[in-house]
Amino acid sequence: MDCVFCAIAAGRLPAHLLHEDEHFLVLLDIYPLRPAHVLVVSREHAPLLTDLSADARDRLLALTARLSQALRWAGYGREGINLLVNDGPASNQHVPHLHLHLIPRRRGDLAGLLWRALTRFLPLGRSVVQARLEREAEQLKNALKLEF
Repeated sequence: MDCVFCAIAAGRLPAHLLHEDEHFLVLLDIYPLRPAHVLVVSREHAPLLTDLSADARDRLLALTARLSQALRWAGYGREGINLLVNDGPASNQHVPHLHLHLIPRRRGDLAGLLWRALTRFLPLGRSVVQARLEREAEQLKNALKLEF
């Protein structure tokens, strides 16, 4: 069986898809650490960054920069955005398939971020999170239509 990201790329699992191209899918994290927590997921099943094709690696940062601009335009991460790649099991990589996190931040959010990191996989308030993801997906799709 495929990993969860391969299943999403093949259309077998749902996702809040924001953008796709020949190398990547961009979607909202279903267990977000902060509002508008975005994932850039490789279409290739590449467990580690070094397993990703050179062409995809070359395009990853340009896409990430565009997404950062779209997030900020939509009102997320104006004060900062964490770019995070968990590269291997010891780095807390839950899905062995290359993906980059964009986590919008604001001053004073560290305590909430740490609490969310500890509780994000618990089924608490899932309906509220799901409704928020729907709103964020629409905002970010509109932002990505803009030329930066």
